[in-house]
Amino acid sequence: MEIILSNSSARPIYEQIASQIKAKVMSGELKTGDGLPGMRSLAKSLHVSVITVQHAYEDLQKEGFIETVAGKGAFVAAQNKDFLREEQLRIAEEKLQEAAGIGKTNGIELSRLIQALTLFYEED
Repeated sequence: MEIILSNSSARPIYEQIASQIKAKVMSGELKTGDGLPGMRSLAKSLHVSVITVQHAYEDLQKEGFIETVAGKGAFVAAQNKDFLREEQLRIAEEKLQEAAGIGKTNGIELSRLIQALTLFYEED
């Protein structure tokens, strides 16, 4: 499983790991029942601490993306894709609300914000 980490990102490493695994589940690249790499194995391949991977896996389990089975490992959990998309929409709306507040406070026209959002959305 390919995970790309950025040392220059403001996001902690464990969040980068968790968000990329979430994205793979949402896209269907990872399917219900698929096994995830062991924590030690993933930590070694990413050159990070096992504790960092453990934190990512714990967050994914709390959010219902994965299930862990003692002695067997971590697996993609059965999920409701509509629920997951709704949760992601809620997060996007929070960020858009923040952007709208910045725009209003600084006199940035709505059309400029829409233009910027459209540009980001259409990027590869």
